[in-house]
Amino acid sequence: MTDLTTWAPRERPDAVTLEGRYVRIEPLSSAHYSDLYALTCADAPDVDWTYLPAVEPIGLANFWMTMAPLVDSEDDIAFAVVPLEGPSAGRVAGTMSYLRIEPRHGQVEVGWVLLGDGLRGTRAATEAFHLLMKYAFDDLGYRRFEWKCDSANEPSRAAAWRLGFTHEGTFRHHMVLKGRNRDTDWFSITDDEWPSVRERHQAWLTPDNFDEAGQQRHRLAR
Repeated sequence: MTDLTTWAPRERPDAVTLEGRYVRIEPLSSAHYSDLYALTCADAPDVDWTYLPAVEPIGLANFWMTMAPLVDSEDDIAFAVVPLEGPSAGRVAGTMSYLRIEPRHGQVEVGWVLLGDGLRGTRAATEAFHLLMKYAFDDLGYRRFEWKCDSANEPSRAAAWRLGFTHEGTFRHHMVLKGRNRDTDWFSITDDEWPSVRERHQAWLTPDNFDEAGQQRHRLAR
């Protein structure tokens, strides 16, 4: 059994800016809405809003109303995801949020993940998740990083496995969302697992792992 007699509550995450090789994460604000709407709604018909806790907005004004609760939340921290390469370089192409922030126990969840055109399936997206994990574990000393998703959301489930999360179980009949049942899969990475996960992330993200076209040479396998 782990001895936690010296454990002390950690600091709450700040709305920080984190920059890597391929992506920058910064606090989400209304100044980002125009680009974000264009890359996740108006000109991005392939972006799937099915499993998000919001209906896809129609029009920028409606998008503003959808995003405002994320930005104004006193409990969660919403981030804009800005790829530094590719066709969407320098534009806000997605969002991620810290949810269920519990400094007392050293745990936090990543959620409200919306990846738009120019970000989905890229090394920038992988690095964005990595940066949020690294901030929680290495800078704040958190013990647990969570991921939850609709059990029917296969891309999200696959992403969790790929990034090194462990499946902890399924909450059956967890929610009624958009007129359908949602079973929720729970995943996590703990602080004792993080060093090996971090090492795999860093090895995969090194420029040598990609060819001239930006295609990976080796997969981020478990």
